[in-house]
Amino acid sequence: MAVFHTTDLSDKSFLVTGGAGFIGSHITEYLLRNGARKVRVLDNLATGLQSNVDLFAGHPNYEFINGDIRDAAACAAACSGIDYVSHQAALGSVPRSVKDPVTSNDVNVSGFVTMITAAKDAGVKAFVYASSSSVYGDEPNLPKREERTGNLLSPYAVTKMTNELYASVYARLYGLNVVGLRYFNVFGPRQDPNGPYAAVIPLFVSGILQNKPVYINGDGNQTRDFTFVENAVQANVRGMLNENAEGFGKAYNIAVGANFSVNFLYESIRNILGREHSATYREPREGDIRDSLADISRASTLLGYAPTKQFLDGLKITVEYFRDKEA
Repeated sequence: MAVFHTTDLSDKSFLVTGGAGFIGSHITEYLLRNGARKVRVLDNLATGLQSNVDLFAGHPNYEFINGDIRDAAACAAACSGIDYVSHQAALGSVPRSVKDPVTSNDVNVSGFVTMITAAKDAGVKAFVYASSSSVYGDEPNLPKREERTGNLLSPYAVTKMTNELYASVYARLYGLNVVGLRYFNVFGPRQDPNGPYAAVIPLFVSGILQNKPVYINGDGNQTRDFTFVENAVQANVRGMLNENAEGFGKAYNIAVGANFSVNFLYESIRNILGREHSATYREPREGDIRDSLADISRASTLLGYAPTKQFLDGLKITVEYFRDKEA
């Protein structure tokens, strides 16, 4: 992975909430590899994986707290002595939120407020948090620009927009340095292919490799700005270490700035694997956005963000990771 910082990390301490999860584990890995003085993970392992925690278990600068972001005491303990927070902990998945909006709200909103309050009380230097491209809702224009959002289409989208509103208030009211990251379909190694709310790329790869049915929701012509996880890591690192005052207090599109259809995605995975495997089409998912494409100029200008991996490059790395795991 490329290096996304120029400052010395050996005197800096970081908290990654949700660090046992997919994106959080990659952020943790980057910080430890690049000499951070301390990297503490807070995770209750509800959706995160023990195997991701185990990756760093022997590292002298790594610390794990098994705790819930809805628990104020756990959040306060996690923030003690911390300089920078990367808040990734959440209940993901639009379909999950449609099925159970109460729990999604409890974790993603109440948990967020508990966590950002603990960070504020601890006097952290920056609080970077995961938002989502779902906040654009039915806004029809492409590419998506941060200042234009539409009617929200799922409870999950409501929770992420609420995070942005709270962060904005905490920035104005308490002077907290906040950075929101609107992720666009992040994918990569360690993304969990199991469970009812697994993401599309590991589902496709796993299905093809195991010769099991693969389902495409709708006609497959819906488009996404698929974003390799290395780009999400970069955004978190740049956000936490940002020294441009204008860069705080805002939400940013984190993507590549190119979109591809789900059908193209599926064909690309088949080509990488060299397999003939037909997909089954079914009804579109409730709450899904039809097309997605990000304008990343704000993140580029204010955070210095520049994607280091394009879609097909990242897809090849990802598919080969899952193929090796299956072997």
